[in-house]
Amino acid sequence: MSRQVVLWRHGRTEWNVAGRVQGQSDIPLDDVGREQAREAAARLAALEPHRIVSSDLLRAAETARILGDITGTDIEFDARLREMNFGEREGLTWQEAWDRFPDGLRAWVTGDETQIPGSETHRQAGERFAAALTEILEDLPNRGILVVVAHGAVLRTGACVFLDIPESHWGTFGGLGNCSWSVLEETRFGGQSKWRMTEWNAGTLPEPVLSDDE
Repeated sequence: MSRQVVLWRHGRTEWNVAGRVQGQSDIPLDDVGREQAREAAARLAALEPHRIVSSDLLRAAETARILGDITGTDIEFDARLREMNFGEREGLTWQEAWDRFPDGLRAWVTGDETQIPGSETHRQAGERFAAALTEILEDLPNRGILVVVAHGAVLRTGACVFLDIPESHWGTFGGLGNCSWSVLEETRFGGQSKWRMTEWNAGTLPEPVLSDDE
């Protein structure tokens, strides 16, 4: 088996339920989120990950520690894996953001992400995540499994940047559910290493693909 990366989103929070933008606000898991993390971690533990690297924000760190406690794996933290910074939208619902920043949100939905004070763009967030992942992978051994615990937007955009998917296609990837994961796998073509996505927004362990398309 080649190297694999499991991109795991944190469990549910009260702000998730309320529809409030979290971004880099440090919001903990709620009771449902902790149970989600325990259930998902029980499955992911079967992979026997070599490393678990997490965003240092509380909701991701709590999720990661639950897996670490089961597997006995130390948790490493990297601030570059934090969620996209949504600036002054953080803490607001979609409607509240429209009420407060009508011009900024109008620009946002038409592709200009620079009009909300203090916010990152999806490209900026994805590039910092992909840079962190590339560096972390330098120390992952052959056949190693890495679990990265982070957040919905930065996991989606970071995976796309890492896989060199054109930004015009990022929107074809739906959002990740709480405690769902995606899987990247390293393969070799003509003696060269290449990463590809083998699962997206999954809740089951990666299985070998038995198909003529392989």
